[in-house]
Amino acid sequence: MGSFSIWHWLVVLAIVLLVFGTKKLRNIGTDLGGAVKGFKDAVKDENAKLADKSEKSEKSESGTTIDAEVKDKQQS
Repeated sequence: MGSFSIWHWLVVLAIVLLVFGTKKLRNIGTDLGGAVKGFKDAVKDENAKLADKSEKSEKSESGTTIDAEVKDKQQS
């Protein structure tokens, strides 16, 4: 049997077009593209939130100072 040739794939494509029609396939492609775009935007937003959170924690850790006095304690 082996691998499929280009003619096999063209026959499969023709059958899919006959069964589903071009309008339905176009809608499926549009929906799939919108879902992928939404997923990419969500991942980008999440990465930006994590980067902002880590920057804020680094700034707060490096900018914190403690002011205190040390008193000598004598042991008897």
